[in-house]
Amino acid sequence: MKVLFVCLGNICRSPAAEGVFRGMSDVETDSAGTSDWHAGEPPYRPMQVAAKGRGYDISDLRSRLFTSADFGRFDLIIGMDASNIANMERLRPAGNETPIRLFTDYAPERGVDEVPDPYYTRDFDGVLDLIEDCARGLKAAI
Repeated sequence: MKVLFVCLGNICRSPAAEGVFRGMSDVETDSAGTSDWHAGEPPYRPMQVAAKGRGYDISDLRSRLFTSADFGRFDLIIGMDASNIANMERLRPAGNETPIRLFTDYAPERGVDEVPDPYYTRDFDGVLDLIEDCARGLKAAI
């Protein structure tokens, strides 16, 4: 099983989700962004610090752009919000059926429909709480 986590810039939510999930499972993971604003950059420093405080080292990750080729390389693609999913769907190759799911679907008890972007909200710990809940739900589902 190969799982790809996707957000907008691939510097906060998706690398954190990748780091949390790889810490919980032996599933092959990667992360990407629907924009290339931060291509090649490490995760945003405040997110690295918050993740490290919980035992997740994401400093080795680098931002990259989501491409249509990702549909053929992964078994499951996880978006952090509806906008990310819409952007990915526009790149879906004809006939491809790789599932795309909203990460919060794996923690329905939370009652939220997206993982908020801590780059803007500054709530890195709150986002990590949600990501951990979603990651536990995803692990149980696969």
